[in-house]
Amino acid sequence: MFSTNIFTEPDLKKGALGVNAIEAKRHLYDYVIYDSTNERDFATELEAHSKEVEIYVKLPKGFYINTPVGKYNPDWAIAFYEGKVKHIYFVAETKGDMSSLELRKIEEAKAHCAREHFRAISGENVKYDVVSSYEKLWELVHG
Repeated sequence: MFSTNIFTEPDLKKGALGVNAIEAKRHLYDYVIYDSTNERDFATELEAHSKEVEIYVKLPKGFYINTPVGKYNPDWAIAFYEGKVKHIYFVAETKGDMSSLELRKIEEAKAHCAREHFRAISGENVKYDVVSSYEKLWELVHG
């Protein structure tokens, strides 16, 4: 298990507004530091859906799941308002191009392990999946 120190460690990634960070109101911090334009767009969508998203966080590198093929660091943890969705707590990995599901074999294996990990530790309380957009995420948590 991880302590809350992973969110306060001095080695948290640094960002510059407009370069790799955006302002946020629903994020754990006042700013979201992103690694790609896909992550930036996803965070922007999370911010835009304030009636559904209660809080979210871009998970730090210090949060990981041990898998048989190496450590795996999911991108996001998201909490939705209760009563609006089937799955209140969601851990997501964002990938830009999901149309052909051309994830590398190791990424596929890590995602499979993450699904099993969250199912084992939480039953149906925490849902994990790989999504390409907020719309895809909404389909998974609402259905």
